[in-house]
Amino acid sequence: MNAKITTFLNSGLLEKYLLGETTSAETEIVESHISKYPAVQNYYNTLQHNLEIVAKSNAVEAPKGILNNILDELDEAPVVELNATKKYKYWHKFSVAASIIAFMFAGTSYLFYHQNQRLNDENQVVVDEIFDLRNDIKANNKKLDEVMNQFMELNDPDTYKYIMQGNSRAKTLKTVAYINPKEKTSMIDVVSLPELPEEQCYQIWAELQGKMVSLGILDQADRQLRAIPYTENALALNITIEPKGGNTRASLNNMVAEIDLQ
Repeated sequence: MNAKITTFLNSGLLEKYLLGETTSAETEIVESHISKYPAVQNYYNTLQHNLEIVAKSNAVEAPKGILNNILDELDEAPVVELNATKKYKYWHKFSVAASIIAFMFAGTSYLFYHQNQRLNDENQVVVDEIFDLRNDIKANNKKLDEVMNQFMELNDPDTYKYIMQGNSRAKTLKTVAYINPKEKTSMIDVVSLPELPEEQCYQIWAELQGKMVSLGILDQADRQLRAIPYTENALALNITIEPKGGNTRASLNNMVAEIDLQ
């Protein structure tokens, strides 16, 4: 294919010709190329074929009886002799133009739809990422607040530090309790706990006048500073060995650590 034909095919004149939008001069050029160059003729036929396929795929079935109505109208209308060649040419151009418009509209709608779907998907991903980021920030801020509160409490002059060492039954046991009577807060730091059988656990108690109040279960896996219930007027803290899950009453015969708070 020579450069002249390539330039003509890229000019868009064939498409304009099919739409009936060429000037008389352009029409002569197009028809001259169609008759002169087989490659142009083949491309023109291909365009027509493709448009016919599009027109058929977008065709709408005419209402029943419309043909009879048209024939009746034609019977009543005066007969006007028309140039058959022009009638065919302009009707053909109109059909081709309508097909091209329908094809362009369908293609553009399809393109916009998928672009919109892609943008919606991308926007949803961004929204989800922002939501997850906000949750992470919220969780991190909460942890930071907890750490700051613990730090302030540990450095409060009214916070008392109590180190609890294990007796002969739990020699390596060590915990540190931090109690602030003014702010009414208590924390405990599990430093080390001897391993127990699976069916047993360590439980910490606050000793009051005549009774023991449970402050929770101590776990080797929970080796971090954490809050425990504050007990007003507690006389001492005790750690006992209890059945797994804890006990409602302290087993004083299984006491492994004790510290006086008075």
